[in-house]
Amino acid sequence: MTPSHDFSPFAPLPGTEPPTRGVFVDRWGTLLALPPAGSCSRFAEAGFVEGAVNALFRAQQAGWRVYLIGNEPEVAMGRTARSTWERFEQELLEHLAGQGVHICRNYACLDDPEGQGPHRKPSVFRLPDTGLLYHAAQLDGVDLERSWVVGDGRAELAAGGRAGCGTIGVLTGCATVTEGPEVDPTLTLDSLVEAIEFLLGVPVETR
Repeated sequence: MTPSHDFSPFAPLPGTEPPTRGVFVDRWGTLLALPPAGSCSRFAEAGFVEGAVNALFRAQQAGWRVYLIGNEPEVAMGRTARSTWERFEQELLEHLAGQGVHICRNYACLDDPEGQGPHRKPSVFRLPDTGLLYHAAQLDGVDLERSWVVGDGRAELAAGGRAGCGTIGVLTGCATVTEGPEVDPTLTLDSLVEAIEFLLGVPVETR
């Protein structure tokens, strides 16, 4: 009788698997273009940074786990209803899935200590706190020291640096000049497309 095994003969031996790497991508200004009016209530009105979706698909195909991150002050401050935001996010995720991009976890903080109503409270998931990064590390086994945060604002880049991730500031969106702690990204590139090319080993010109 042939003994049974719980693993494929072609699978890596236990303990030899490559580390789980994550790329944590800021939503507004990095993946999605900043809305001209400051908020966007309908996904049909949103626009992607050129080439961003294809870049995430390539990263995923190369073995990177893709995460979306960001604070949502429009909801926290009561300017956008939570139901409106949830519909937007559902349509965004469905669109990405239709393009072959699976978002491992969608981190969006709807709370703020200075927010309105039920959203007036602190949260460890609010950037520049590192809660979401350690959450991914605990639940998904992501190796933060081999992972990267890509964003156009200071908050997400500061969180990435504090958690030991590599950080890439991009020159789309707010171009890292938003409010928040001073940051010194590992490198600065033009866009998410160049950031993913760097992660995939394609030579790029740093800024």
